[in-house]
Amino acid sequence: MQADTNETIVAISTPPGRGGIGIVRLSGPRAVEIATPLLKLRGDLEHARARFAAILDPVTQTKLDEALVTFFAGPHSYTGEDLVEIAAHGSPVILDLLVRNSLAQGARLARPGEFTERAFLSGRIDLTQAEAVRDLIESQTLYQARVAAQQLDGALSRRVRPIKQKLVEFIAVLEAGIDFAEDDVDVAQDPDILRRIEAIAAPLHELGRSFEQGRIIHSGLALAIVGRPNVGKSSLFNRLVERERAIVTATPGTTRDLVTERVSIGGIPIELIDTAGLREASDEAEKIGIEKSREALAQADLVLVVLDASVPLSQEEMDLLTSLEDRRALVAINKCDLQIGLPELRLPPRVQAVRTSALTGEGIAALREALLAWLHGPGPAQEDAMLTSARQHQAVTGALDSLASARKAVAEKIPHEMLLLDLYSALRHLDSLTGETTPDDILNLIFSTFCIGK
Repeated sequence: MQADTNETIVAISTPPGRGGIGIVRLSGPRAVEIATPLLKLRGDLEHARARFAAILDPVTQTKLDEALVTFFAGPHSYTGEDLVEIAAHGSPVILDLLVRNSLAQGARLARPGEFTERAFLSGRIDLTQAEAVRDLIESQTLYQARVAAQQLDGALSRRVRPIKQKLVEFIAVLEAGIDFAEDDVDVAQDPDILRRIEAIAAPLHELGRSFEQGRIIHSGLALAIVGRPNVGKSSLFNRLVERERAIVTATPGTTRDLVTERVSIGGIPIELIDTAGLREASDEAEKIGIEKSREALAQADLVLVVLDASVPLSQEEMDLLTSLEDRRALVAINKCDLQIGLPELRLPPRVQAVRTSALTGEGIAALREALLAWLHGPGPAQEDAMLTSARQHQAVTGALDSLASARKAVAEKIPHEMLLLDLYSALRHLDSLTGETTPDDILNLIFSTFCIGK
């Protein structure tokens, strides 16, 4: 159910627990009316001006705490409505008292994400910007925060807008040709129609390809470190983690289970997975560990294959390298400090090899750079305009599918009235990207993932 903007809502907007400051937020037509009896203000509330106030005990009317109260008059507020924020000391007791007294005055407890939902419904932000608010809150690295801030600034909407404008103009041309055919208005010919479709589809294909990078930036990825026993997988793992996280010994097969650690490389969260050495198992425990390694290898977003520069390749290693043809992978040729080189490797075209020594640290910086280059992809990064959620990607994919149907309709000489149905379908998908035509149940699903108070 969408928000009833005739109601005034209230919630604690700071994280649970005790802190230096806690904020209670009210939004709606009665925000000032409800907040005023809870406080003894030093001056009337004015738009975008903070006022000192005492928080009153509702029973004795004595001062319990001091607060800073800020009022934003609609539509010039975050929600587009009258908004009051009460910043008190972060005592759960005081904050809970403010909320309970607001409820007693007629406010309603806000649902998760309802403040941002009201910002969307009032037209202050579109749906991609609303999702960016959540991404910014959930950011684990500064790089993720920068990308979310660009999205919040409307970068994705600005990238979609000219594509959508071309589609609307195209629809208008076909509609005019149908409506005014008897008045000798030129009807678009097939070559022109196909050209227009391609002019719309090309930038959408480019935008769709940005999802792979956007997904990685938003959610991070899993990197499985694989190889046969005693090639230095755990040592490289520790080098990347920058601490002794995995046990390292000279005995082959030390790692029997998956060892994981989350790190940040270039501002992107990566779950490193140190796996058991790939070989014929010598006992039941090692067999289970190797099975888990193969599962991690199959499921990982990126594979780091570690080879030992001091010994010849095994058949299993050659088979593994061959299997990388359709995988995202890097190869670390470890133990290069031993001055014994492997023969020339035949790697798939997109697989890069880096010479490393987990013992001396040689090549670790180059390995990090190779990982970073893979994470950001070829060419300049477009952090300010990319798809970062599956919902956004589905909207673009749906628009492209509709354009493909329109292209097929032209080839089959289907009347323009039917062709327009495909174009309107593409337009609806683009509208759903920014929220113009998004169904209520999708909106509820999106905003329910927000924290209460935001």
